[in-house]
Amino acid sequence: MMIETQRLMLYVLDARQIRLWTQDLPALEKELDCSYQAEALEDVFLTIVEGQAVLTEQNSDRYYWHSFWLFIRKSDRVVVGSADFKSGPNINGEVEIGYGLGKAFEGCGYMTEAVSAMCDWALGQDGILHVTAETELNNYPSQHVLQRCGFIETRRNGTLWWKR
Repeated sequence: MMIETQRLMLYVLDARQIRLWTQDLPALEKELDCSYQAEALEDVFLTIVEGQAVLTEQNSDRYYWHSFWLFIRKSDRVVVGSADFKSGPNINGEVEIGYGLGKAFEGCGYMTEAVSAMCDWALGQDGILHVTAETELNNYPSQHVLQRCGFIETRRNGTLWWKR
């Protein structure tokens, strides 16, 4: 599955492709005809991606709620970032989105473009009423992305919670 925006193609990965991403990046790049230059797959991020591979496999009929979406720039087929819905919809019809961008691509509007498109897609799916997101209190760039995408702050404790 793929969502197309003005400058990006957002590809959702299946479980096999997530495993390629974590274990054989050149094979994934060849399969998707792209060059991965987004955030490094290491530390906590690598652990999250590996966990999503398991969830994607366990939920193969609705894998897109558990997988990662790679943002491939149309002009040169470079992967600039990624995002995921952290799980399927909860009992309130909400899905949570998380996202990251390669440092070289910050400030170019790619994240706003991608998050907006993913939210529009999610809100068009049966049973989805809201998309939520969590940011650190001092992560102003991420907060600005969410604000530009129409999110409003709903809760503040150790982190900020947002809803669209």
